Amino acid sequence: MTTASPLAAPRIVSRTDWLTERIALLAEEKDLTRRRDALAAKVRALPWVRVEKTYTFDTPNAKSTLADLFGTRSQLIVYHFMFDPTWSQGCKSCSFIADHYNNIVPHLAHRDISFVTVSKAPIDKLTRFRERMGWSFTWVSGASNDFGRDYGVSYTDQELTGGDARYNYVIGAYPIRELPGLSVFVKDAKGDIFHTYSTYARGLEDFLTAYRYIDITPKGRDEAETGGMGWLRHRDRYGDAFSGNPWEEKPGITAPLMPS
Repeated sequence: MTTASPLAAPRIVSRTDWLTERIALLAEEKDLTRRRDALAAKVRALPWVRVEKTYTFDTPNAKSTLADLFGTRSQLIVYHFMFDPTWSQGCKSCSFIADHYNNIVPHLAHRDISFVTVSKAPIDKLTRFRERMGWSFTWVSGASNDFGRDYGVSYTDQELTGGDARYNYVIGAYPIRELPGLSVFVKDAKGDIFHTYSTYARGLEDFLTAYRYIDITPKGRDEAETGGMGWLRHRDRYGDAFSGNPWEEKPGITAPLMPS
């Protein structure tokens, strides 16, 4: 476990002076909330792109198409979970995010939203890891299709070494074949499917509620000495020594919250 840095020397003031500063900050917080609402409206106003391919995914019991993943709902959120076929477990940072969304799936369902996790690893690995972590969300394998590649999270070794991989809408050199993301789809009354939104890298930070709590404490994220998210473990592995695939457990890893 990484030792946290000491608290910086605080300013000590009277309750009256503190209240003055707090009320001024509240005005900024309200402004940020209103700007976030406006930005969300722009996200919803983006145009749609028709999904022309019929993607087929492996599930624990059968094959499912992208259309099947909607179930009875018209909207679908897909989390692109980093789990390369050669890994023994899923990415610890993606696991951090999954810990947040696992229990909200029933709430989303009541807003006409299905939520599904997709990874490139085979379904048996996904199922074993989900059982280990105690998750209940739907997790399917895109091992036999181009879904991850088409939606900007899966790459060939040649693309990586050649610096031709496009991630977060920027072409560059990236270190691994799988990266994280989140995509949104909608299905109309005729059954046609459209892609409406995707976000990557630090765009995923909005879905990490733990950071919202950490950010309001005096030490904040306290990540300078751990290389970003280097402090993070799978929640059942805090206290364990590092081992295995470096992208699963390496100290200093910053995925998925890479610089945007």
